[in-house]
Amino acid sequence: MAKNGFNYSLDFKSVNFRENPELYRVGVGEQGVLLVEPYKSEILPHWRFKNVEVATASAEKIFTMFEDYLAKQEFVGADMARKFLQMGFTRARRYANHKGGRKYEVSPEAHNEGLPYPYSSGSANKGNEVLPQEADALTNEKAQAAAVFKNYWFKAKDHPEYLRQKQEFRNRYYEK
Repeated sequence: MAKNGFNYSLDFKSVNFRENPELYRVGVGEQGVLLVEPYKSEILPHWRFKNVEVATASAEKIFTMFEDYLAKQEFVGADMARKFLQMGFTRARRYANHKGGRKYEVSPEAHNEGLPYPYSSGSANKGNEVLPQEADALTNEKAQAAAVFKNYWFKAKDHPEYLRQKQEFRNRYYEK
């Protein structure tokens, strides 16, 4: 694991990160978004990006949760909400670019055997060809939904209180 990278070696089925925030690492991007409990179970039911209307309601709810976590000084919850907003953007963009959601050509070959997670998972690490982008990838319904999530994601990641708590969290729990 990188010095301050997300720790995939934890037993995520048994760790409660509300009770053990010291075990959490921000990591890069969306790392751990579907692993960190109880936050995953609190946020995931609200995460939707079917169209602009659904994405707007979802992003607004998750951003409200983000602000509530900040108000309760629960940085891990706030960071998880930020990750769900980011994932709303990236997943909606994936479906905007590739209608079926599949980015890579299916191939029986795998060039990722024996690599550690997350490199052991996913077509990106198998050397498969990227499928062509949809002609309307920048304007279709999923692209518009992605834009909604991007707006809320950027509001979250640049939020002054989030940035303050993030630095405080790192100062408190990360190795010096």
